[in-house]
Amino acid sequence: MKADIAVIGAGPGGLAAAAAALSCKRQVVLIDDNPGIGGQIWRGIPSIAGYSTMLNHPGLRYLPSARVVAAPAGGQLLLETPNGPIILRYARLIVATGAREFLFPFPGWTLPGVMGAGGLQAMVKSGMCVSGQRVVLAGTGPLLLAAADTLKRAGAEVSLIAEQAQGAALMRFAISLRSFPSKLKQAGHLLWSLRGTPYHPDSYVTSAFGHDRLHGVHVQSGSKPVKIHCDWLGVGYGLKPNTELLLTLGCAIDGDHAEVDDHLRTSVPEIYAAGESTGVGGLDKASLEGQLAGLAAAECAIAALPALIRQRDRHMRFAGLLTRHFALRPEIISQVTDNTIVCRCEDVTHGRLSTFGNWREAKLQTRCGMGPCQGRLCASACESLYGWRNTISRPPLQPAKLATLASATNP
Repeated sequence: MKADIAVIGAGPGGLAAAAAALSCKRQVVLIDDNPGIGGQIWRGIPSIAGYSTMLNHPGLRYLPSARVVAAPAGGQLLLETPNGPIILRYARLIVATGAREFLFPFPGWTLPGVMGAGGLQAMVKSGMCVSGQRVVLAGTGPLLLAAADTLKRAGAEVSLIAEQAQGAALMRFAISLRSFPSKLKQAGHLLWSLRGTPYHPDSYVTSAFGHDRLHGVHVQSGSKPVKIHCDWLGVGYGLKPNTELLLTLGCAIDGDHAEVDDHLRTSVPEIYAAGESTGVGGLDKASLEGQLAGLAAAECAIAALPALIRQRDRHMRFAGLLTRHFALRPEIISQVTDNTIVCRCEDVTHGRLSTFGNWREAKLQTRCGMGPCQGRLCASACESLYGWRNTISRPPLQPAKLATLASATNP
């Protein structure tokens, strides 16, 4: 299969990139590992649903439920699809792989019933019934409010939203939103829909308890410890960009996101990045960056790019506000005990990992990061706990069938 422009990710950034490239009369292949468009968080909202008609565009080949497994050669990707493996050859590539939740370990976080706040929200959107069930949401950032709104509309009893940021930081963030009227309006709508729902700043989960599944949580709320019984616990300490594919393709990473120029071109000239891949900033940033990357990759509407770049700078300022005001507090890091599991896939504890000096050494000795998630959960936790940064990504990027891997050498 060949494409002028391949777009990885059908979230807001990827959809906007595909639409922009199609407007320039390019042949586009849009790939996503979900069965539908919208990504993990934004599926089903009106601005995403509006892209549904684009999927029938004659210049677009849409591949849902398709995963990128490897990059066997320059300008090529190995895909695993429901209909078998595909070698995709592209002239330009736009990586809009979004972000994942940052789940920091704590005692009891491996109990059934404990999951990411965004993951719980996504499961409810996919049809999971939570009507009448008690839910605690904990962590930090606006995603907690969005998840709480979805759960409440689905009939769940949201017993508590535990926000780890202190009241002063939240107040400063609220004041700064005056420079972003659309964000302020969105926050106002969420807070109004959640009126009456307990929302406690300066609060975080210290442990979860239960036998065969979650029965409740212990929360440190200010100086007061609180015990709450619940059926579900959704935890999320912000988002981390998915950079595994970018690393595999040889693109430079700046901190935890892609290093890009004003046109969102990475250090590999034919590869662009958009959305959370360039830094977490929300729906508006992702959509605008997708449009910018799509036009730049198609080398089309060049006169429109400076205005888009100026708008992007504004969205990057908002992203900076999120980073500053919702940073992980050291008290949360210090609550991890020697018996706390850090790598859920391989059951590796903090006590075991703390004896090693770097990520590679720990991985070789304990298999940390070698399970089904391939380090997507534990690598970020290890960076916060030990200062390790994983800068290497090797294929396969995700678990794949042997037939798919064999097709890379015998297409």
